[in-house]
Amino acid sequence: MTKGGMESVEVFAAEGKGRGLRARKEFLPGDVIFAEPAYAAVVFDSLTHIICHTCFKRQERLHRCGQCKFAYYCDRTCQRAAWLDHKSECSAVKRHGKVPTENIRLAARILWRMEREGSGLAEGCLVSIDELQNHVDNFGEEEKKELHADVESFLEFWPPQSQQFGIQFISHVFGVINCNGFTLSDQRGLQAVGVGIFPNLCQANHDCWPNCTVIFNNGNHEAVRSMFHTQMRIELRALSKISPGDELTVAYVDFLNVSEERRKQLKKQYYFDCTCEHCKKQIKDDLMLAVKEGENKPSAETVKEVIQFSKDTLEKINKARLEGVYHEVVRLCRECLKKQEPVLGETNIYLLRILSIASEVLSYLQMFEEAADYAKRMVDGYLKIYHPNNAQLGMAVMRAGVTHWHAGLIEAGHGLICKAYAILLVTHGPSHPITKDLEVMRVQTEMELRMFQQNEFMYYKMREAALKNQKIQVMPEPSNEPSPSLFHKKE
Repeated sequence: MTKGGMESVEVFAAEGKGRGLRARKEFLPGDVIFAEPAYAAVVFDSLTHIICHTCFKRQERLHRCGQCKFAYYCDRTCQRAAWLDHKSECSAVKRHGKVPTENIRLAARILWRMEREGSGLAEGCLVSIDELQNHVDNFGEEEKKELHADVESFLEFWPPQSQQFGIQFISHVFGVINCNGFTLSDQRGLQAVGVGIFPNLCQANHDCWPNCTVIFNNGNHEAVRSMFHTQMRIELRALSKISPGDELTVAYVDFLNVSEERRKQLKKQYYFDCTCEHCKKQIKDDLMLAVKEGENKPSAETVKEVIQFSKDTLEKINKARLEGVYHEVVRLCRECLKKQEPVLGETNIYLLRILSIASEVLSYLQMFEEAADYAKRMVDGYLKIYHPNNAQLGMAVMRAGVTHWHAGLIEAGHGLICKAYAILLVTHGPSHPITKDLEVMRVQTEMELRMFQQNEFMYYKMREAALKNQKIQVMPEPSNEPSPSLFHKKE
């Protein structure tokens, strides 16, 4: 079954997994298998005034809707593009007198679209909203209570003049949002800013070592008169060679966890038991739990103590980060690394988590040399664990490259930036803002490296000037949130 731009894929009955997606032709790493606009999408409650409600870009100055005073847009083009979806929301917000939560707003947008177009297949969709999995039967007591509260709030918000839907169908829509809501990120891909429903993407099953990745693309703002100006969409991109008939898979959770933990997380959030090869055979678990080898191999008791100490420290670090006490975060990291280094192997995930936090926070505090050392060790560990074309690996290598540049380690910095660029060309594509930023850095560091090799004195003079111009920006303040995960699960 194919429709509107989806000719390269088909829905099929995946053994033991319900429906799945498979390829109808060959794809190579970096190929876009399909791009899909959101069926419906909303900005998170906490960010409604700083994120454009059409393209989900973070902007300094946004235009506010003069009617409801709630929706914000980059410019008139984004505002006009939003009107079809915002029109009913606008009058409902005015009538209701207050703005409901993101879940209620998303459910309302889905149902208003159904009211306009009917509940059959939307253009370019392989399945309808009615057919999406809702998992309401798997809900625990707490989730059922939340669902009931959401339905009640929805009924208060839903205008009497709009088409009326049954409570069972409204519950189905909330169930779909709960397990299929896709996380939308800002244009740099660093912060989760909203949630959307993409029916075709929902058909892709999970694999811990997937052959595809999903990237959110905010559209092209330079193309003012083009249809792409605000056409935000997700892109399903191939990570490895895919043959016709192969199932297309994506990772619902980050790979950087032992198989037992990933399986627990998947069961809790998505209600299924992962049977992928990496979980069944516990592939890479030994690397993630590695301990020091050799004559002074630590006892099992010592390893247990250090891992418990690491877990306790990570809790303290989270508390200090939330309070913005970054010097305390650095102190805790150094103390933890002292305990870990004689005991844990270089790919141990507890060591890697501390190295990642330490390098990020030290970069922010402009203590670049120490940060670069930790970032290098983190990247060395990640390269042994992650799939070579993993978006999170690419972002970590990019961060490490910029940190090395700031530390004045131009050769290592340029090497890491080139490595990151090669990964992000596959995962994000050449036109994504992050890849474009990275290309600028790659060109700049290449030029600096040539100068450094020819004349170190001139290089340091030029570097001083470059730092004054801040061509490569100082690190942003460390985020207390993890990188946006694939699907937005209401906590």
